[in-house]
Amino acid sequence: MNAESSRKVSNPKKSPRLVELLNQSLFVLEQLGMPLDGLSNRGLERLAMVFLALADVRTTNSWKKAKGYNGKRSLRSRDIIEYLNAHFEEKLSRGSYDDIRTEELKPLALGCLAVISVGKPNSSRNDPTRAYALPEEVAGVLRMFGTREWSSGVKEFLAEKQTLALALSHFRPTQTLPVKLPSGITLEFSPGPHNQLQKAVIEEFLPRYGYGAEVLYVGDAASKYLLRDEARLRELDFFELAHGELPDIVAYSAKRRWLYLIEAVHSSGPVSPIRHLELRRLTTRCKADIVYVTAFLDRKTFRKFAADISWETEVWIAEAPDHLVHFNGDSFIGPHNPKHSCEQPK
Repeated sequence: MNAESSRKVSNPKKSPRLVELLNQSLFVLEQLGMPLDGLSNRGLERLAMVFLALADVRTTNSWKKAKGYNGKRSLRSRDIIEYLNAHFEEKLSRGSYDDIRTEELKPLALGCLAVISVGKPNSSRNDPTRAYALPEEVAGVLRMFGTREWSSGVKEFLAEKQTLALALSHFRPTQTLPVKLPSGITLEFSPGPHNQLQKAVIEEFLPRYGYGAEVLYVGDAASKYLLRDEARLRELDFFELAHGELPDIVAYSAKRRWLYLIEAVHSSGPVSPIRHLELRRLTTRCKADIVYVTAFLDRKTFRKFAADISWETEVWIAEAPDHLVHFNGDSFIGPHNPKHSCEQPK
């Protein structure tokens, strides 16, 4: 997994392992919908540290022990300052608790990544016993970080949340991305780079390489899924539908009897060897031959994930729509070990 945020902390006064942990924290925050643009290097560092303090994560290999509010663990703003001084090489004044509260804790709470006034929902902002904690559902996602369940866990978490990044975006709530399917139906996507890429896959990739493919499933983090043709998927003996397991887009070419499983990668989730194996096992009974595709907006993003791409899959880059990268070596686009014989495209 390429755990790299669009924003990174640099601090030569801190140990490299600690800086690595802070950048992991920023990656996790960005994945969970926390906007990072506009923050200074110090602002990024403080946000990352406060989030880690709430989770009680001190090292890069302790995410699996992340703690949420279980009726016992919570921190006051002064406790957070002591934690940062003790574990993150800080020398913060105990009098800076109000800065912690307004600059870090408030955005985390607005983004559904922290709970304010644990156990005392009606306490005043100046109540010295006012405490903060990580929601248990957030801690559950953090415990998946670094595992193959991470991408699906993030998808499930975001499916029922309006992220702070989306809430603070310059898009008006009524603005959407219209996407025209090959069938002529128009869907309305919520705005954002991930859905811009999904739009490109449907309107640019499939007309070029889909052999008349119809879209059977497409997801949208803001509304869980926009299209889900369960009847058609059942006809193909597709695996039992669960949002966390589904790729971003599923399309079927009746002409080729190919089922395209497409991951649209903005910041995570390519068809890695683990994901490839998972999808292969889930589609063992499928009547169609499977084509695995990872899509990127640009080559810069592709380069970040190139080492994670599985063999026997395809890569498509939206900024160069007339080209494919074939991670296979024995054929161009198409299934491997196909169940059905058919003429190769001319």
